Amino acid sequence: MTDATGPGPSDEIRICDLRFRCVVGVNEEERHQTQEIVAQITLHTDLRRAGRTDAIEDTVDYKALKLDILAMAERSRYRLIEALAQAIADICLQRDPVRQVEVVVEKPGALRFARTVAVKIVRSRSDGNE
Repeated sequence: MTDATGPGPSDEIRICDLRFRCVVGVNEEERHQTQEIVAQITLHTDLRRAGRTDAIEDTVDYKALKLDILAMAERSRYRLIEALAQAIADICLQRDPVRQVEVVVEKPGALRFARTVAVKIVRSRSDGNE
């Protein structure tokens, strides 16, 4: 925990192994069918108030966030998982208490002989993503 002048505590909410299907890829065959994607999302926020009040209004409603991410992904047709990760980060940063987000997007089966290919991005409100 930091003092009142610092950036605040390093509290996190993690959404682990969020699985969904969407169109993503640069090859023609990838553009015609959905593929499995796995996302790891870490939301950095101050959870002290929520810990004291026990009120959903004082934290991130991660069920609503998940629904927004899934709705976006199901409509998306990105070529790059980098762009998909950015879209997820943008949705997360729209939530008022979220200061920073880490998003890992995995595309299982993208490479032969590899379990998965993944990108990780870190975005914050100070990046101009508000």
